[in-house]
Amino acid sequence: MSNETAEKKMIRGGQFIVTETAAEDVFTPEDFSDEQQMMKESVREFVDKEIVPHKERFEKKDYALTEEVMRKAGEMGFLGIAVPEEYDGLGMGFVSTMLVCDYISGATGSIATAFGAHTGIGTMPITLYGTEEQKKKYVPKLATGEWFGAYCLTEPGAGSDANSGKTKAELTEDGKHYKINGQKMWISNAGFCNVFVVFARMGDDKNITGFIVENDPSNGISMGEEEHKLGIHSSSTRQVFFNDCLVPVENMLAGQGEGFKIAMNALNVGRIKLAAACLDAQRRVISLATQYANDREQFNTPIAKFGAIRKKIADMATNAYVGESASYRAAKGIENRIHARQEAGETFAQSELKGVEEFAIECSILKVAVSEDMQECADEGIQIYGGMGFSADAPMEAAWRDARISRIYEGTNEINRMLAVGMLVKKAMKGHVNLLEPAMAVGQELTSIPSFDTPDYSQLFAEEKEMLAKLKKVFLMVAGSAVQKLGTELEKHQQLLLAASDILIEIYMAESAILRTEKNVNRSSEEAQKEQIAMSKLYLYKASKVIQAKAEEGIAGFAEGDEQRMMLMGLKRFTKYANLPNVIELRNTIADKVTEENKYPF
Repeated sequence: MSNETAEKKMIRGGQFIVTETAAEDVFTPEDFSDEQQMMKESVREFVDKEIVPHKERFEKKDYALTEEVMRKAGEMGFLGIAVPEEYDGLGMGFVSTMLVCDYISGATGSIATAFGAHTGIGTMPITLYGTEEQKKKYVPKLATGEWFGAYCLTEPGAGSDANSGKTKAELTEDGKHYKINGQKMWISNAGFCNVFVVFARMGDDKNITGFIVENDPSNGISMGEEEHKLGIHSSSTRQVFFNDCLVPVENMLAGQGEGFKIAMNALNVGRIKLAAACLDAQRRVISLATQYANDREQFNTPIAKFGAIRKKIADMATNAYVGESASYRAAKGIENRIHARQEAGETFAQSELKGVEEFAIECSILKVAVSEDMQECADEGIQIYGGMGFSADAPMEAAWRDARISRIYEGTNEINRMLAVGMLVKKAMKGHVNLLEPAMAVGQELTSIPSFDTPDYSQLFAEEKEMLAKLKKVFLMVAGSAVQKLGTELEKHQQLLLAASDILIEIYMAESAILRTEKNVNRSSEEAQKEQIAMSKLYLYKASKVIQAKAEEGIAGFAEGDEQRMMLMGLKRFTKYANLPNVIELRNTIADKVTEENKYPF
């Protein structure tokens, strides 16, 4: 199959906003293979044995324990899931790498960070961009946990603007080394890593360059003290200083000026993996909060019986279910694209990079949505525990503190919100996603007389799917009009981009849950999926309210007079339910299941 033919057959990232996806075409956690189920259980067993019993030590900045657990994870093969077998990895698919990241990250943010930094930005840049000699030298040691990796990008003056770093690299007179000078900060795993991926600027180059640098204190490398952080206490985070650090010329990663590209692609992978890293954390918080609510009595009644607590449990479980649904849907889309590109003759590295890059919009969506759901979950966990939740002796305050960094990692959520819409508009301009025609059709619909026919809602999710289609029209109406009116100036209107992004995010998350549930109903029954149906309907209802508010904000930001009135009338039409769901009943259905099983049961 030619590359061109393969390209045409592949689903494109971002297309969800203009197409209807069939339930049978999405991957769900219920589709895990036997091998993946075994891997999941193996990772959970490892976490329950090696991490959970030592939670107190992780909170007391036991960096040696983090290194010890990471080494054991390497012995188990968990650090090499995504690494090809020829470099001593397991060479498993993208969904399996997501699964391991998901379940190894739930008990403490310290291990989640150490694992993510090592397997993602510490190992993958070399695996994907390294020469054969570089890969043979470094990747097997990183895949097995013999060595640990770290990633030196951020500087005091270069955070979100990663390409503005001041660290310099210059060729020595004998032409055998590059001499690196500069300062890096917030470097995860710095305290115990063996090798850095370092970004520096050569001369007056527009873009930075990547280098593989072995951690040798005698070679001009020194470190600051461990940072004192709000959370992730046992994650080693230090400043790294390079003072005439000599790096062999053969250790340049990719070509001169290629570093920014490496950094951006590493972030794409990091974003969807960060979403995965927040999933089991939610499951564990929900289970702990539910157990506490069942045990804690007030007024001679377990607080799990009170409606105010049941609402929290139902909302927490719903967000976790939706996050799972969307994360694994996107992961499989990436995996399918990687496979198709490999079959078309591309290398592992080319396929992996292009596969993830294609779904960069979904990666940003998931990073934002799941990190914020995790923060809310931990916050509600504290609330369910009451005064005890504020105590460091209970598990919730550590979960809340650890969760907070997730909204900053891998590009802040604000940056990712703007990226999601910006990347979608660029895809439309390249003809990869047809936004123009559907947006024009919505514009025509606004001036037409609405149909007064009574739809048939007898089929499961018939009204919900109609609502999803209408919510997509809201996005096309707002974003399409904004692009038409503001053109290339759109990127300067950040608050408008943020509003449009929230609409995009809610649509993807809500649709993912509905498709997962529909697929599982088709292979079981509505009764067997009763709670999942309730969660899917509840999330869509809440999403419609977010979308309504964000669209109003956006419309008011760029439209006025008759145009504004027409768009607001359209918004009302596109967000109106024919049959308003009984939200209280939906929450009670979900809370009954969670409290009866005394854990997150889905």
